[in-house]
Amino acid sequence: MGEILAIAAILFGLFFSVVGVLGLVRMPDIYTRLHATGKVSTLGLFGLLVGTAFLLPEVTGKVIALAVFAVLTLPVSTHAIAKSAYSHGVPLARASRDDFGTAKQESARSGVSASD
Repeated sequence: MGEILAIAAILFGLFFSVVGVLGLVRMPDIYTRLHATGKVSTLGLFGLLVGTAFLLPEVTGKVIALAVFAVLTLPVSTHAIAKSAYSHGVPLARASRDDFGTAKQESARSGVSASD
C-alpha cells in the first residue's frame, strides 16, 4: 500500500513538473512564466518529496522538514523575482490593467477616479 501511495505522489510531482516546463515555453512574459515555475518548484517538489518519504521511511523526518521549508520559502522567492522584474520596468506581454502603476497614472490624467 505504501508503494502505491509513493507512486501516486511521485506522479503528482511529475505532472506539475511537466506542466511547469511547458509553461516556460508557452507563456509570453516573465510574470506568467514565474507563475508556471512557482508551481513546479512548490507542488512538483512537494509531490516528489512525499513519494520519497513513503519509499524511504528511514529519512521521513528529513524529507518532511525539507518539504515544509520548500512550501514556505519557494513562493516567496518567486514573488521576489516578480517584484524585482516589475521594479526594473519589465513590461507585461498583453497588459489590459496594471494595478501598480500605469492604470493609476492614466486615470489620474483623465480625471476618472480609481474606484470607478
